[in-house]
Amino acid sequence: MPVFEYSALNAKGKQISGILDSESAVTARRKLRSLRIYPVKITEVHDTVKKKDHRFLSSLHLGRRIKQSEISMLTRQLATLVGAGFPLVSALDTLLPQTKTPALNRRLAKIKDMIVEGQSFAQGLSLYPETFSALYINMVRAGETSGTLEIVLNQLADITEKQQALNNRIRNALAYPVLMAFIGSVVLFLLLTFIVPSITGIFADMNQTLPTPTLLLIRLSETFKSFWWVFLMVLIAIPFALRSIKKTAKGRLVVDKAVLRIPLVGQLIKKISSARFSRTLGSLLKNGVSMLSALEIVKNIVGNKIISNAIADAAVQVGKGQGLGESLETTALFPNLSIQMIQLGEQSGELETMLDKVADVYENEVESAVLGLTALLEPIMILVMGVVVGFIVLSICLPIFEMNQLVM
Repeated sequence: MPVFEYSALNAKGKQISGILDSESAVTARRKLRSLRIYPVKITEVHDTVKKKDHRFLSSLHLGRRIKQSEISMLTRQLATLVGAGFPLVSALDTLLPQTKTPALNRRLAKIKDMIVEGQSFAQGLSLYPETFSALYINMVRAGETSGTLEIVLNQLADITEKQQALNNRIRNALAYPVLMAFIGSVVLFLLLTFIVPSITGIFADMNQTLPTPTLLLIRLSETFKSFWWVFLMVLIAIPFALRSIKKTAKGRLVVDKAVLRIPLVGQLIKKISSARFSRTLGSLLKNGVSMLSALEIVKNIVGNKIISNAIADAAVQVGKGQGLGESLETTALFPNLSIQMIQLGEQSGELETMLDKVADVYENEVESAVLGLTALLEPIMILVMGVVVGFIVLSICLPIFEMNQLVM
């Protein structure tokens, strides 16, 4: 189906632009007017030399990663429209002009075309696994099969919004300590590389033995001044090296295993993974996805390969007839409270409800732990900075004190 780019005025007279698929320019105008959008200019996208540069720029936009917040907002809007009685195709038609990201707009247009051609919504979503997760696709498929798409979309919106809110709280809590660490590192680097050498140069002409702290400071300063670019390159290279290592299966295992062994951080990662695991598994089971299929989906969203492999091992035991709680207990990677609550849910027949409670408990614990960790980091960083600055001041003042004593 041809694709048209348009510039138009909305009901409030504000100029907007976007992308629309339609059989012809006339049909495209009718579609826009039915949405109370009044087109000023409509142009079909052709594969001609004239459009070559424009298409190249468009491809750059299409390659941009779609944010999770955009998927969450789209899901909530779609759930609202479907709940209001809109057919799925009409709901997608309504959302297309409001979707500002070209990549997401094109994907929605293609998915809508597939639905019009008789395919399911889940089949359309499965074309874009990099945008819509396995959890998203399988829950939509379960909702279409059971006729509860509206409920499933609302649950998906709840899940994505809660995960995004948790991630935002963690980022906000860590923002101040990270900023302080960065500023402190820059200040120390400038002190050792540029300021200290100019001060310690005064001591070079002294015909006396300098104190040990002063000699150490001078050597550190000379090292930083001569090889500052090496330290800078190492700092820049470390994130790229870690990213390259994590791209390999073996490297990912080594890094994730090392992260779990870090004091405090390892426990925090386990709690985050438990919250994601419980929230997602509970939602899948509520929507009729079988336990084994749900575990296969959930193992890919916990964010740690070691824990993911542990879930896969537990799934094997569940397939042999063992209980979920008992299977997870053998992995020794899930908190004891989560295991006990899951076992209680299995015994009472309320596993889905208990999984939601587990997720609530650990999401709150993660937030409290992050706040406690950041509250601990701030005085530690201040103390470290104070010790380092004190060492620099003492190293500079000691020779001055000795000079004063010689004069007296």
